[in-house]
Amino acid sequence: MAQRKVEYDEKAIQTLDPLEHIRLRTGMYIGRIGDGSNPADGIYVMLKEVIDNSVDEFIMGQGRRIAITRDGKGIEVRDFGRGIPLGKVVDCVSKINTGGKYNDDVFQFSVGLNGVGNKAVNALSSSFEVVSFRDGKFKRALFERGLKVKEEGGKETKERPGTLIRFTPDPEIFGDYDWREEYLEHRLRYYAFLNSGLTLDYNGRKFTSSNGLCDLLAYELGDEMALYEPMHCKLDRLEFAFTHTHAYGESYFSFVNGQYTNDGGTHQSAFREGVLKGVNEFARNGFAGEDVRDGLIGAVAVKVQDPVFESQTKNKLGSTEVRSWVVTAVKDQVVLWLHKNRDEADKLLDKVKSNQRLRKELSAIKKEARERAKKVAIRIPKLIDCKVHLTDDKGKRREETTIFLTEGDSAGGAMIQARDVQTQAIYSLKGKPLNTHGMGREAVYKNEELYNIMRALGIEEDLEGLRYNRVVIATDADVDGMHIRNLLLTYFLRFFEELVSTGHVFILDTPIFRVRNKKETVYCYSERERDEAVARLAGNEVTRFKGLGEISPREFKQFIADDDHLRPVVVGSMGDVKAALDFFMGKNTPARKQFIIERLIADIA
Repeated sequence: MAQRKVEYDEKAIQTLDPLEHIRLRTGMYIGRIGDGSNPADGIYVMLKEVIDNSVDEFIMGQGRRIAITRDGKGIEVRDFGRGIPLGKVVDCVSKINTGGKYNDDVFQFSVGLNGVGNKAVNALSSSFEVVSFRDGKFKRALFERGLKVKEEGGKETKERPGTLIRFTPDPEIFGDYDWREEYLEHRLRYYAFLNSGLTLDYNGRKFTSSNGLCDLLAYELGDEMALYEPMHCKLDRLEFAFTHTHAYGESYFSFVNGQYTNDGGTHQSAFREGVLKGVNEFARNGFAGEDVRDGLIGAVAVKVQDPVFESQTKNKLGSTEVRSWVVTAVKDQVVLWLHKNRDEADKLLDKVKSNQRLRKELSAIKKEARERAKKVAIRIPKLIDCKVHLTDDKGKRREETTIFLTEGDSAGGAMIQARDVQTQAIYSLKGKPLNTHGMGREAVYKNEELYNIMRALGIEEDLEGLRYNRVVIATDADVDGMHIRNLLLTYFLRFFEELVSTGHVFILDTPIFRVRNKKETVYCYSERERDEAVARLAGNEVTRFKGLGEISPREFKQFIADDDHLRPVVVGSMGDVKAALDFFMGKNTPARKQFIIERLIADIA
């Protein structure tokens, strides 16, 4: 079929207003759009951009309280900082590359985006209001979808200095969205952890922290007791805290100027190195890094002028100049703390020596697993890799890569035909994986399936070898599929929890039903959606997909072509994870059975 000829002339060239561009290319500015069901959805990014500006005022010593009020779909943020200079209020929320963040004397360690944040919020809101109170005067401006509709100002002696932003995300962009209280509260709680002395008042509930990152660790650990009282240090540009638990692997929460860097970066690497050097200097030993850090949970926050990130999403710090001073500061403070706290030092060293013994015992099992794998096949069985990993471009493009863990050969075959061969890999599971709850690490090396999954992901030694940015669990939408999904999540959460907590694990949402008539096709994810589609379309064809293998490659392509059908696995605190695994995957059969019965009765009612 011949393509329609399109003229490329002066008429084809368009010039968009910057705010129009934000509405047209929303993902470039706030990432995923979403409907509020995921903490990474755009409405939460918008709120973050507004609060970040208020936090910047606190960092500069102006205002110790931020009031956040939600009323339905709209949110108001009021700080008590200096207030936007009155003559620039309109420009600061409507003109790209306008703001005070470029001036290092005014904002030394900025959290917010340089001149973009509030403009994006303005452009993506159906209604947006900004008010600045300053020097006994005020300036107010009202906008609708980025266009100014009203501006006024004058004297105002009753209000304390500061800035008020009120916005409602635009349903034209976000559809039928809704705010989730648990996501809002989690975000505000972390603002408090990172800014000791700041109070965030949300609809009458106060979030504050006196012990900073030490409070963060206490919140994350929940009822799971730390092996010793956390080490906590707060310096001018560096704050860190850590302890050990009985969990496997390492878990970190790292931040740069208040930005959560879930993929770590130079500051996190320097922190890990500093802890190792500090422990070894105190112990006068040469413990291996994995022995010192296995079971460690740590948090580190640095303040950096003009930070350089390795990606547009600011997930990983790339600033190399951070390394030397962070390593030295952490090492010196760890040595000092260990000398001052001998009881805690003994508990830490006992954990390190225990790790060392277990590693030596495990080395023989690891060697046996590697030799067994070599006898079976040179390559990893059931892995169809993507081309990015077969070229020299793999470092630069790792962020684009995805591996789908599929249920059986039929689903894998359909996905192999539908995938992007450059960036999408397929690993077909043989059957139901082992339930690893309560098992030791040796189990994943003795079990062929779990060991091969580990090899396929590149995490046989540690998570730094992760070969794919997204690890997607793609199972059938039936009871067996849900069981396999839970078994895989148990495996990851027990032995590679950081893989989940840093946002690398996803669930593929694929339809259960297809309803169509001659004009339209609708894919449904529940019986309710199916019934609604049948009524709306007067659908004369309804198909129930018994498994992923029944979806044709042509149809499957739309579900794996982008991130819209990938649901990130979001976990609460480490304590919540442990309790959930104990309940759902442990041996408490009577309690779990009663839970299932109660849910069935509720569904029937």
